[in-house]
Amino acid sequence: MPQDPLAEIRAGFFLECEELLETLRDGLAALAADTTDRTRIDTIFRAVHSIKGGAGAFGLDRLVGFAHRYEAALDLLRTGRAPLTEALLRLLDRAGDALEDHVQAAQRGDPPPVEREAILAELQRQLDPFVREDAAPKPQAASWELGFTPHGALYDNGHEPLYLLRALRELGAREVTCAADVGGGLIAFDPARPALRWTLTLPAETAEADIREIFCFVEDLCALTISRARAGPAPGETGPVPTVRVDLDRIERLMNLVGELVINQAMLAQSVTDSGAQPNSPVMTGLESFTKLTREIQESVMMIRAQPVKPLFQRMSRVVRETAASTGKQVRLVALGEATEIDRTVIERLAEPLTHLIRNAVDHGIEPPEVRSGLGKPACGTITLTAQHQSGRLMIELRDDGAGIDRDKVLTIAVRRGLVPAGSPPPDSEIDALLFSPGFSTVTEISALSGRGVGLDAVRAAIHGLGGRIGIRSRPGEGTVFTVSLPLTLAVLDGMIVRVGEETLVIPLSAVVETAALSAQNVRAIGAGHTVLELRGGFLPLFDLGAELGFRAPRRHDDGGIILLTRHEDESRSALIVDAILEQRQVVIKGLHGGCGPIHGISAATILGDGRVALIVDPTDLLSRRHLSPHDMAMAG
Repeated sequence: MPQDPLAEIRAGFFLECEELLETLRDGLAALAADTTDRTRIDTIFRAVHSIKGGAGAFGLDRLVGFAHRYEAALDLLRTGRAPLTEALLRLLDRAGDALEDHVQAAQRGDPPPVEREAILAELQRQLDPFVREDAAPKPQAASWELGFTPHGALYDNGHEPLYLLRALRELGAREVTCAADVGGGLIAFDPARPALRWTLTLPAETAEADIREIFCFVEDLCALTISRARAGPAPGETGPVPTVRVDLDRIERLMNLVGELVINQAMLAQSVTDSGAQPNSPVMTGLESFTKLTREIQESVMMIRAQPVKPLFQRMSRVVRETAASTGKQVRLVALGEATEIDRTVIERLAEPLTHLIRNAVDHGIEPPEVRSGLGKPACGTITLTAQHQSGRLMIELRDDGAGIDRDKVLTIAVRRGLVPAGSPPPDSEIDALLFSPGFSTVTEISALSGRGVGLDAVRAAIHGLGGRIGIRSRPGEGTVFTVSLPLTLAVLDGMIVRVGEETLVIPLSAVVETAALSAQNVRAIGAGHTVLELRGGFLPLFDLGAELGFRAPRRHDDGGIILLTRHEDESRSALIVDAILEQRQVVIKGLHGGCGPIHGISAATILGDGRVALIVDPTDLLSRRHLSPHDMAMAG
């Protein structure tokens, strides 16, 4: 079946829409911080105008109509004919959300969201009094300067600069200058090499998107510069970074090939080692260079896949707005660390659980305005979303300043459901963890939004499916904090290869703090079969990894074992007993698919240089299964 020639161009348009919508959200956020920054209004206007122009080329009339009306409202602000109020800014935010819905509907081929039209109607109602008030002074923007130099490929593809210049003339181009590059004189002139270049000036009121639209099919076939005629950039404006769009499937295939390259490099290294090659031999020197090159290639590909969390956090701003509107609450989102990068696949799969956490925080974490005022809190609640790299992982923290967890209510429900015995209340941290129990809920009425606790088991399952973990802590009256720890990529990790019994395991190198020899004098038995390691005046939970995973019987504490001290995301530590440390190596992560289900203490698998499969250990999961109370730890001393 012949492929639609416009399909690729259409897909490119929607990719561009994603970038323009991100620019729109950035501009609205900056405008909220400083309503006097008129350059932001220009940025927002150009983003909407560009979406309208591209949609018109594909006959997306509904999208064009919505964008045109949004653009008209923005034009009143851009030209200074209407003042920017807080209420108007909130409407612009909602209109931006509606424009995103229209784009997504057009991409799927679905009918546009009719209910979103009411937002534009309200926006128009607020701006109507200013439509005919033209007395206010309009800020004078500098005119556009355009430089156009065709490459040879432009002529080879049958394009004619004359038609482009005529289109620019219709936009009001003036002061057109043509220069010829005939260095070396006419004798050395090559008629096959383009030598003409043009410089034009266009009126200030011309939209940049209209100028670029003329060159949309030849932008890669010429040198094109479009700039305002001014001495320097506008406040907050930065120069564009050259980019290229690549189909995600091609990047995924490249990533898979690099993964196979890493595995084959490990196998080659194993074979060379087994052959008895001398350390300084040519083959070993070549292998070291090949190993270094393989790692550099892998890191370069990972950088291509890496993406800032900013687009994800921007989507969460919309979730906060919509949830707050449906509950009648006032809530603002503060996003920190938006430039933090993580694998694109992780970002895509993180959106749903993060959305659920934010909806719960707004719905049942933040109090109504009148309640907050009575408690001496600001009427507007705050949710803080933070991302940062820590110990080779991505840490996301979601903090609200709401009511916190009602532990008495949670404990009452847990006792009634038989989750904890009556009369022996567990520590606060264990009460909070009950919210992750399947189907656990503290709400008494069903609503359109989940109550705090409803669905948190599904959130935890989604996070665990990414090789991550989620924790919760809360202070009554002060709020609740969810902490999510995720791997930076689902592809590779630096690991320490260890032997336990007859099995070879991998422990993430980012989790290992130090190693030590096992000594019976430092081991203490506590509780029901639990042991701890005494180290520098403190006690750490001690795990015999082989016995814990069922690979062998528990080993004696005086027979030469090795201890690995591991650090976890909450800065707690534990110790693992292994039989031997083999080496450190970068490994390719392979998920445990199929019907095996979750495995205690194991997060994934990999293929070693000798072709064997090795399991990747999750030290934090081991620790989470062992509950040692402060009383137990005190008894160890």
